[in-house]
Amino acid sequence: MQFLFVMDPFERLSFGKDTSFAFMRGAARRGHEVWHCLHTDISNDGKDVFARATRLGVRASAPFLSAEQSASLELSKLDAVLIRKDPPFDRDYQFLTHQLDLVKDRVLIANDPRGVRDANEKLFAFNFERHMPRSRVSASPVQILEFVEAVGGRAVLKPLDGAGGSGVVVLSTSDNNSRSLADVWTREGKQLALVQEYQPAVRIGDKRVLLLDGEPLGAILRVPRADDVRANIHAGGRVEPCDLTSAELALVADVAPKLREHGLWFVGLDLIGERLIEVNVTSPTGIEELSRFLARPVEEDVIQWLERRSLRPRAQRA
Repeated sequence: MQFLFVMDPFERLSFGKDTSFAFMRGAARRGHEVWHCLHTDISNDGKDVFARATRLGVRASAPFLSAEQSASLELSKLDAVLIRKDPPFDRDYQFLTHQLDLVKDRVLIANDPRGVRDANEKLFAFNFERHMPRSRVSASPVQILEFVEAVGGRAVLKPLDGAGGSGVVVLSTSDNNSRSLADVWTREGKQLALVQEYQPAVRIGDKRVLLLDGEPLGAILRVPRADDVRANIHAGGRVEPCDLTSAELALVADVAPKLREHGLWFVGLDLIGERLIEVNVTSPTGIEELSRFLARPVEEDVIQWLERRSLRPRAQRA
């Protein structure tokens, strides 16, 4: 089968850490062709969508990836397209989803481009407000500071388009910087920001729960440094194995139908103290760490799912 990864330059992948590389390795291990392109390599002629792509050689040791062949691919003739471009979800990312919309009825695309476009990773969580800590989205510094007071004097402020812990800060009524931070994060009332009730359980860790078609593949616990509130791996959080509690399993079961409705097949839920913080849909990470903890290649579960769900008739495959 032929899989195309639409993402950032493959040379930037962190081998042993990056889920995109794990997917490539899993696909190659199962005998499939791995192709790569940037979002700027996608073009469409009417409703026919093409990619200037590079077939990659994939290895388990250095050099892990190498460019083997270049070709123009018609996406409708592939078996699956994986959107793995990292946030932020900017204008170019939006244009990419519109182009891929044109062909998603002829090739399996994960995640569904419309679903990715509709599901801002902070705002989409409000569909499941019953599982969230108290949260508010506002461009008003006054409203943000009022919220901090209302939840007991401590809250977390973050941009709506951030990723990897970028821009996450703690606001406190006892901190003279809080008013300035609220001004900066909202550009003095011109830009929306998210403020959430501070969860003390973050010191224990932030669970990343990986879901495939609404079912949990497993979870990892990201524990923040002693001098940081952010548990994200990119921000220096360490990773530990963990299990899901009965309450967390019930949360996943409640969220799953909405994810399937939007074609959000591979998703990372962030949970703190059994409360839903974010729904990650663009390029969720954590497969490499989960695989090490479970002592098996979890990425192959995803590859086998793609094999089963491919829209391309078996008779047309090479």
